[in-house]
Amino acid sequence: MRHAMEMFRKALPTLRKPTAADGAEIWELIQECKPLDENSMYCNLVQCDHFRDTCVVAEMDGDIVGWVSGYTLPDDPETLFVWQVAVSEKARGTGLGTLMLRGLLSREECKDVTRLQTTITRDNAASWALFRKFAILQNGELSSAPYFTQSLHFKGLHDSEYMVTVALQERMKKAA
Repeated sequence: MRHAMEMFRKALPTLRKPTAADGAEIWELIQECKPLDENSMYCNLVQCDHFRDTCVVAEMDGDIVGWVSGYTLPDDPETLFVWQVAVSEKARGTGLGTLMLRGLLSREECKDVTRLQTTITRDNAASWALFRKFAILQNGELSSAPYFTQSLHFKGLHDSEYMVTVALQERMKKAA
């Protein structure tokens, strides 16, 4: 947390819903954030437009420095699926990823969410660290299991993706 305070001392990030006008800059940010899968610019435009209520843009000094794309599952509105988290190099290590996830969950559109899910490859240490930290900060329980496998789903062209679930204990208690 100390690192985040040092970075944001001069300029606090602004968290907001994206607009379609943000799509190209978000696409550029994702290109810089290896090993994230690169979607088409059109995909990012659609995310900004159709899924803006469950996506977050972080801006600092007029630049987009962070992005979270997600959506609630169509058959399970208590689950928020996080598609991607991207943090620019100048904002890494500051806690911005966690701040964006917490900001997203604080929205009215996510009031019924009791679990967060995402998929992560085994070698994506930054994503594992983010979601482990997020689970701890939310007093949640993190679990994972193979979901899209290299051999069955990706024909050997992509590493297996593990479904990571963070059960948000406090929200589950309130929903009960």
